[in-house]
Amino acid sequence: MKLNIKAVTAAKSSVAMAILALTLATAGVAHSEDVGTITAGKLLVGSDQVYPPYDYLENGVTKGLDADVLAAIAPKLGLEVEFVDTRFANLIGGLQANKYDVIASALYVTAARAKVVDYIPYAKTGGSLMVRSDDDFAPKKPEDLCGKRVANLKGAAWVPELQKTSDKSCASNPIDVKEFATSAEAAQALLSRGADVVFDDAGVSKAAVVATGDRLKITSTEILFPVVMGIAVKKGNTELLDRLKNELQTLVASKEYDAILAKYNLALPSEEEIARSLSEQN
Repeated sequence: MKLNIKAVTAAKSSVAMAILALTLATAGVAHSEDVGTITAGKLLVGSDQVYPPYDYLENGVTKGLDADVLAAIAPKLGLEVEFVDTRFANLIGGLQANKYDVIASALYVTAARAKVVDYIPYAKTGGSLMVRSDDDFAPKKPEDLCGKRVANLKGAAWVPELQKTSDKSCASNPIDVKEFATSAEAAQALLSRGADVVFDDAGVSKAAVVATGDRLKITSTEILFPVVMGIAVKKGNTELLDRLKNELQTLVASKEYDAILAKYNLALPSEEEIARSLSEQN
């Protein structure tokens, strides 16, 4: 009986291709499992997408700081980012219920939250001071605001801090703290000369400068009353936590991350600031 050499060779080639395909497929599954995501090849992200410039929708596409950060990290892990729009109050509950893999939504790092999620600190926000572009007044720090009308978002975390500064440093000429329902209304009060300066979130302030066509300018040179933000991972998902943390460290070491933070008028938190955020006394 003669062997058909061509047929045998073709059969061997087919078997080899099948083994290779199976190996690649298995490797892909293992990689996804190693990363620790709910869905193979995807990073599901819980995000409250009504908070520009951090998280918002533009023509149905998620934009903002968190989208930019994850777009730089997730592909390095072989993952496609998919955002799950979730109201802020429900974010941690959704993470614990496995509705998504991480929370990336300008989430402040606190000791209470650190008991139920693991954090990857990635930026710090806080306050910036804005004045009209045609104004010579250029405050750098809260102590420069004595006697000035300062517009703020009602209920903002830094309002009590401003009052403390006023009591301590401006006893004879106190800060006139004015609160508005929205950041846009505070900025409008400044533009209409109903206020001398706006104290608002650093990222929101940068967006306001752009939105007003540079009729406003930021005069502070550092983040005031800083607050650390972190990406949150479900407790116990150490594989995903470690992989994301490693990729972020690599990104931080590059100029690419400097550009992302500068785009939103933000900065990296120091180790001391992170430790302070996680302190029970904070």
